Amino acid sequence: MNGKLTVVGTPLGNLGDLTDRAREALASADLVLCEDTRRTGGLLSKLGIGGPKMLVSNEHTEAGAIGRMLSKIEAGGHVVLVSDAGMPAISDPGNRLIGAAVEAGVEVDVAPGPTAAVVALVLSGLPTDRFVFEGFIPRQGPARTQRLAEVAREKRTVVIYEAPHRLVRTLAELIEICGGDRLAVVARELTKMYQDVQRGNLESLHQHFVDESPKGEFVIVIGPSSSIQTVISDEDLICLLQAERAGGVSTRDTVAKVATITGASKRRVYELANALD
Repeated sequence: MNGKLTVVGTPLGNLGDLTDRAREALASADLVLCEDTRRTGGLLSKLGIGGPKMLVSNEHTEAGAIGRMLSKIEAGGHVVLVSDAGMPAISDPGNRLIGAAVEAGVEVDVAPGPTAAVVALVLSGLPTDRFVFEGFIPRQGPARTQRLAEVAREKRTVVIYEAPHRLVRTLAELIEICGGDRLAVVARELTKMYQDVQRGNLESLHQHFVDESPKGEFVIVIGPSSSIQTVISDEDLICLLQAERAGGVSTRDTVAKVATITGASKRRVYELANALD
């Protein structure tokens, strides 16, 4: 194919963070794949760039945009992929498009830009030598319980994205399973005029936000666990056991996995598993 795909990181909120390479890529684009044509159109207007055709490629339409992207590139066109803010494919649409381009042998380039996870991690002051990015954790059910249990035992710094209406609930559940003294940071509206970074432990952060209606885009950064012991209820253990069994896993393997994830003793988990029979 004669054309190419360029993945462009766009500013989180401060237009000054857009790189020269990103500007050049957008200015030379024949087609811009974006989450929202209004948001991307506004960015192009501020940059004084006019002309490139835009095509919506969000979580609902990404698969359908693959054909249009490849057709444009096959004809020698330059396609640019952006998200509303930050790097495409990082808790944003784009991974399927990039994967399809690679599979088709298309030239893929990246004009790197800001990523909220890394910005929050660096601002946090917590260890950065080893970290894990969880993105948005499951909203409910056994999958959420399991993910929170994994966070509680994590020996690396953990970065989580969270919606404002779920922030207080998530902090409360983190306190329950990690302990209120676990060091953490909550950052919001990164790089914007009202950027806010709150540092402390999970208990103090929960108290800070519990009496307000949080607004903005949030990143929670949680310090590494200093102990393999976690606080997890019988009810949560039972949810994890049931989730594993639903997948056809044997009792022995289920108990071993749940004990490993949560740090609970195998004896305790076995007793709960036997009670379910």
